[in-house]
Amino acid sequence: MKDTPGWASPGSTPSDGQEPGASRPAGPAGRPGPAQPAGEPGAGTQDPGSKWSKEQPPPGQWSAPTGAPAPGQAPPPPPGPGWGGQHPGGGPAGPGGYGGPGGHRGPGGYGGPAGYGAWGGGWGGGWGGPPPAVKPGVIPLRPLGVGEILDGAVSTMRTYWRTVLGISLTVAVVIEVIVVLLQGLVLNDSTDTAVLDDPGATLSEVTRAMGDVMLSSGAVVLISLLGTIVATALLTAVTSRAVLGKPVTTGEAWRDARPQLPKLFGLIFLLLLIAVGIAFCGALPGILVAVAGGGDGAAALAVLGVFGAAVVVLWLMIRFSLASPALMLEKQGIVKSMSRSAKLVRGAWWRVLGIQLLAAIIANILASIIAIPFATIAAAASGHSVADFLNGTGGDLGWTFLIISGIGSVIGSMITFPITAGVTVLLYIDQRIRREALDLELARAAGVQGHSTGTTPTPGS
Repeated sequence: MKDTPGWASPGSTPSDGQEPGASRPAGPAGRPGPAQPAGEPGAGTQDPGSKWSKEQPPPGQWSAPTGAPAPGQAPPPPPGPGWGGQHPGGGPAGPGGYGGPGGHRGPGGYGGPAGYGAWGGGWGGGWGGPPPAVKPGVIPLRPLGVGEILDGAVSTMRTYWRTVLGISLTVAVVIEVIVVLLQGLVLNDSTDTAVLDDPGATLSEVTRAMGDVMLSSGAVVLISLLGTIVATALLTAVTSRAVLGKPVTTGEAWRDARPQLPKLFGLIFLLLLIAVGIAFCGALPGILVAVAGGGDGAAALAVLGVFGAAVVVLWLMIRFSLASPALMLEKQGIVKSMSRSAKLVRGAWWRVLGIQLLAAIIANILASIIAIPFATIAAAASGHSVADFLNGTGGDLGWTFLIISGIGSVIGSMITFPITAGVTVLLYIDQRIRREALDLELARAAGVQGHSTGTTPTPGS
């Protein structure tokens, strides 16, 4: 039987074709035996069972390669960790064994507890890093990258499409029905935009027309905002369960979100009030100068003030952008949820802005891809073109145009609602994982055993 290379020294066992009882060199393999005095048995004679030649090379050529290699000879490779000697994470290895603190170091053994190597404190300490994070739901339980947040929102919509699309479709249909009825029955008769194109119109007529346009647009925006708040509240419950890999029905999402809906409405209106108040304060100096007869300087001052106010409003809106999921998931009050959002966003303002802006751009592009063809079809069915409506020469918005374009808006909202709500919720969860080790709580809630938090963010996050 042949010896496995590396487990025994050459010559320590019988070679092929040699009987176990046959004699062998007196010394270790690879070294000549000591010289025997003349006259003793075996002196100057060759053992008939031995296959070693009488002429042996000088002893110096059989020494271990401890010094520098000979000219033209490649240096021997360094010993690998664990194969004898000292491992960085363990103790000295026994003969043929792996070293590790607290483990068996006997012949052929493995260091570490229970016969396994203790390499730097656990599995993978010196062999490729920590194990991958668990993923019970749509995201791995560790700090997330930008792509993982977007993918988590899409995965939630794809995995739980019945609940997600059911909520989005219901809310979008209700919103669009109210908007179509309001535009067809009320706003078409009360809004007259022809005055804005009339060069001979008086200041009072232009002011009245602009007020009507702002009122009608504000009513449509307000209705859409109310529907968006409801959809966001319901989809927040769905996304939070999707992180744990647990499905949720529309009824369960409604029962979970309903107690917090009044607070969510209050939060959104408070944020709108803050934004309007800051914008008014920015334009107020220009308004006062215009009242005092400042002329062109007043208009420039008002524009500059509004621009500065817009910067402040943007900073505050991003700072409080995570208040909605904090209010829904932590069951907090309005002020407390705003302070929680400010705490989570602190130090990551630009990152939150970039992710929210990217999600909004993607959602609006998808909505436009769907809405523009429907608007073109609606305009053609009404006997006009889209340019006529944009220029204000298309007349009143007929029922045909409103209904067909409303169908396109419903389909677009079915896609945009889950993306924007999902990204906001997952961004909130990601910030809590980074700051508060929320992944440990999520792992326990998902029933994952032995999860350890990962503190290193994903590349590209």
